[in-house]
Amino acid sequence: MPDVAILDYGSGNLYSVARAVARVGGEPLVTGEPREVASADGLVVPGVGHFGQCVREIRRRRLDTAIRDFAASGRLVVGVCVGMQVLFERSDEDGEPGLGMLAGDVRRLPATVKVPHMGWNTVEWRTPHPIIEGIPNGTPFYFVHSYAPEPVEGTVGVAEHGRPFAAAVARANVFTTQFHPEKSGEAGLQIYENVVKALT
Repeated sequence: MPDVAILDYGSGNLYSVARAVARVGGEPLVTGEPREVASADGLVVPGVGHFGQCVREIRRRRLDTAIRDFAASGRLVVGVCVGMQVLFERSDEDGEPGLGMLAGDVRRLPATVKVPHMGWNTVEWRTPHPIIEGIPNGTPFYFVHSYAPEPVEGTVGVAEHGRPFAAAVARANVFTTQFHPEKSGEAGLQIYENVVKALT
């Protein structure tokens, strides 16, 4: 049973992620300790709230180094919602730089549509990836956000709300989603099941 560290830096949604990981056969460990992160088989960076506050708290707790070191080891890093956004270079939401592990910008959704974008939306897969294996094209996932990455190199899936945006992005051993798999029913559980499978 692989150990999955779920990064605790003061942002919410930790225990719903932990429950989803446990349900598909992983051993979740909610932790903000770099030493515990370093010993895990996989790492999930969850996140809800404000981009700048999240990045500053990650840096204050020195978890930015823990995330980078974990990724550099070749083990799987999964970013979810704001946990995805903080891995990019920058965001319209705040001047604080992101961690820069993914190239590109996180942009505010257009004022022509209701923001935040909250609820179910379909995702069109652009690129095959082991973490989306078994999930049909056009599957709906649950979103709660006002900002989203532009479609960039490594975009696995795209959704649309006022404009197309990257719903899933992968680079090497980093896989990220703008949607919340842990709130997305069976399809979301399939994401976490594929994560756990990739760690075994």
